[in-house]
Amino acid sequence: MANPTTEPFRHFDAEVLATKALGRSMVRVTFGGPALRDVRTWGPDQRIKLFFPRSGQTGLTVPTGADWYTRFRELPDRERPAMRTYTLRAVRHGQIDIDFVRHGDTGPASTWAGRAAVGDRTVILAPNAHHVPENPARMGADYAPPADTAWQLIAGDETALPAIGGIVESLPRGVRARVVLEVPSPSDRQEWRTEGEVDTTWLVRGVDAPLLEAIRAEGVPEGPGYAWLAGESSLVRGLRRHLVKDLGVDRRRVYFCGYWREGRPEETAHEPVEED
Repeated sequence: MANPTTEPFRHFDAEVLATKALGRSMVRVTFGGPALRDVRTWGPDQRIKLFFPRSGQTGLTVPTGADWYTRFRELPDRERPAMRTYTLRAVRHGQIDIDFVRHGDTGPASTWAGRAAVGDRTVILAPNAHHVPENPARMGADYAPPADTAWQLIAGDETALPAIGGIVESLPRGVRARVVLEVPSPSDRQEWRTEGEVDTTWLVRGVDAPLLEAIRAEGVPEGPGYAWLAGESSLVRGLRRHLVKDLGVDRRRVYFCGYWREGRPEETAHEPVEED
């Protein structure tokens, strides 16, 4: 049996310490707990798993250990909590921040996030600070521009805001990046501190040009670039197709991920987007 202290990802008990509205569409939940001192991140778009009680559940039953997922799937439906993928927005000593999109009581995660209060508890599956991987590039963080990158395009909708905010804040001095975001409301605009040379465009859905049209209108600079795209699945698929097929960007230099799918339930969040 694997040593739980050195497993790549561990389950952490977490308690809500604070909540903060981020515009109309998002809420930031700050979690704390002694165990969270062992959470780490491998990149600014670090993915983690959260577990939420389903309707009628009063507690969480989440198996742990190396074979946790097999035992998790074997739990009866009435006992198995909902599991969803989110971005680790910030890590501090014993505390972490996670930003949630607020879209009503449409599923276990959004219902929980919309009502989260100080003292509420959950379980988080996150990178283990005591684990040292041979190759951390595939530990749930995908932002990885090649060394010769001359320009970057970072684009997505409101579900990608936490990851994009982390990416922008991580940019070193002299790095050029164009950031394009589509959000439901003008109040959803955020401000980030960065040392990079960042040109940010905020698009309000239903008011401004759609994200794909805005990127088509500008094109991309000359030279080797890198694109990071995330959001609704058909949106990011269309963005990638435009970059690769219309503009000739090397497909190996375009990362894209569907964080949700129009007309589909929460269970499909963060699922891979099909290659064209």
